[in-house]
Formats: sequence, C-alpha cells, structure tokens
Amino acid sequence: MALTAEIQGMLHKARRYLSSADLLRRNGDLDSAISRLYYAMFYGAEALLWAAGKSFSSHRAVIAAFGEHFIKSGLLPKEMHQWLHLAFEKRQISDYEYLTDISEEEVLDLQRKAAQFLDKTENLLRTEGL
Repeated sequence: MALTAEIQGMLHKARRYLSSADLLRRNGDLDSAISRLYYAMFYGAEALLWAAGKSFSSHRAVIAAFGEHFIKSGLLPKEMHQWLHLAFEKRQISDYEYLTDISEEEVLDLQRKAAQFLDKTENLLRTEGL
C-alpha cells in the first residue's frame, strides 16, 4: 500500500524534527531539542494512527491510542510507548518551566530513542500495509 500524502508529510516532518533536535542540542538549546524530539515521535505515532483510520484531538489521546492499537496488539514493542510517555513528560517541562535541569546526556538518550521510534514506525507502515 502506498503511503498517503498526509502520512508522508507526517513522517517527513518527524525526520526533519529529529534532525533539528540534533542541531539544537549542538547549539546548547537542550529544552528546544527535547521539544523537537517529542514532536518527532508524536508525528510518527500520528502517522500510524492515521494509517489505521484514526484521528485524535489531544496529545494524551494520541499517546493512549498509540498504546492501545500498536503496543497492546503486539505490533510494536512496549518500550516505544514508554519512550513516547517519557518524551511527552520531558517536553512539558522543557516547554513550560523557566528553569530546567535537562542534561545533554538526557537529550542524547532521547535522540537515540526517537530515531529508533521512527525507524520502527516507518518499517511497520511499509511492511504491514496499514
């Protein structure tokens, strides 16, 4: 099954945000890097849900539906849901708190997780014909 323009757009944006996060980290803007990493995973999760014919209006609903439809079913490993939750929590802090203690090591760890998240997301979209 060919990926729709919407899904391709979500995946492209997710990859672009992953790349942007690396640039932000290198420039010392760790809060913004965390935010971009969360959104990279969020758009990957949204692409999967969109492919399954589902759309949600809140971040928490997307995260919950991702767990329900792709983790509980065994299509994706459970740590991906944990990574998405972690990224959401860190994004809340990095976007809304004035003083944060986000370290470069945390950003690098989340960057690795986000890259794996997108690799697995794209692989599922291409191999399962969602």
